[in-house]
Amino acid sequence: MPFSSLGLIPSLLRAVSAKAYLAPTPIQAAAIPAALQGRDVLGSAQTGSGKTAAFVLPLLQQLDATAFESPRRVSALILVPTRELCAQVGEEIRKLAEHMPRAVKVSIVFGGVSINPQMMRLRGGTDIVVATPGRLLDLLDKNALSIGSVQTLVLDEADRLFDLGFAEELGRILRLLPEQRQNLFFSATFPPAVQALAHTLLRDPVRVEVIPALESVPDIVQRAIAVDTGRRTQLLRHLMAENRWSRVLVFVATKHAAEMIADKLRKARINAEPFHGELSQGKRTQVLADFKASRLKVIIATDVAARGLDIAQLPVVVNFDLPRSAVDYIHRIGRTGRAGESGVAVSFVSVDTEAHFRLIEKRQGLSLPLEVVAGFEPVHTTTVAELSAAGSLFDTSNGGIKGHRPSKKDKLRAAAAQAQFNK
Repeated sequence: MPFSSLGLIPSLLRAVSAKAYLAPTPIQAAAIPAALQGRDVLGSAQTGSGKTAAFVLPLLQQLDATAFESPRRVSALILVPTRELCAQVGEEIRKLAEHMPRAVKVSIVFGGVSINPQMMRLRGGTDIVVATPGRLLDLLDKNALSIGSVQTLVLDEADRLFDLGFAEELGRILRLLPEQRQNLFFSATFPPAVQALAHTLLRDPVRVEVIPALESVPDIVQRAIAVDTGRRTQLLRHLMAENRWSRVLVFVATKHAAEMIADKLRKARINAEPFHGELSQGKRTQVLADFKASRLKVIIATDVAARGLDIAQLPVVVNFDLPRSAVDYIHRIGRTGRAGESGVAVSFVSVDTEAHFRLIEKRQGLSLPLEVVAGFEPVHTTTVAELSAAGSLFDTSNGGIKGHRPSKKDKLRAAAAQAQFNK
């Protein structure tokens, strides 16, 4: 099926041809005609499926059909969870709009940088706004922007918007939008909060769910390596040297861990930088540019980088700390093995995280052997008695951590510790 069969105007067909898009992806083939008809769309697709073009192309065609106004009025609002995804979507819009009969003004707004330049660029109005929710509300509060004319709302990575705590901000924004509008709603997963929002937001939506064909599943070799917690940095250095990894994206749980591990690697003469939400936008942009250009060998990132990053030919992802959920696991490892390339995803598993890793395996339908690297054999084991002595983590007499009943994860960890003790 060619793009010309989707009903796109010549300027957009020229743009997709210039980007060497040979044929629409499944999500594009299903979503674009529905969006062009003005229908609401509820879409679910894997990362890297061409989802951005699936909503950008209809937005641009609808904008082409409207009369030009001065000052410009916001025709489309695209809400995304992270700065990186904001910039990525904005860049895609600009490229696809290059051959439009009239220039399209796209405003990309996110936090972490001064608001004043963004307010200056909004003078004279804008056609399309790509925004993170918090910064959009800041601009609305300062009367730098109005969204009362929005014809189409796009929520991209809706599940991640909820994960990052944007539920209240989303509610405020929705109340400021006109009731009569088109809604394009995309999410990789549909937890209860996302399902409830979709039910409230969408009117008779066209549902588009793209299940990847076997041949399109990313070629990612997944490995799990047993290692004591205190030796993970040494093991990372060993694996990098042994396998001659050119670039590595390493995921950790906290900003402190990102800073600390990057510092340790630099002391070992490995070019590494932390990447987390408290860095300035300028620093984050520079780190990514250096990494993509291979001037930087290792990025130590928190989950702020799990979505919205598209790094070509990234060979390796390492879960230094395991992700909190099975969904985050998929998004982390999905940074490698993109666009037909192969990749490797390595998870470090210690005695106190093994039960959690098995839970991730179960939820993702995986079964990975727990490898041991020579010279890094785990020597530390933790018994239930030791865990209790360390803080009554599984002491049911007080209801568990901080007076609460033990969670399922706590019980699984306790069971793993007991199994280790019984060996």
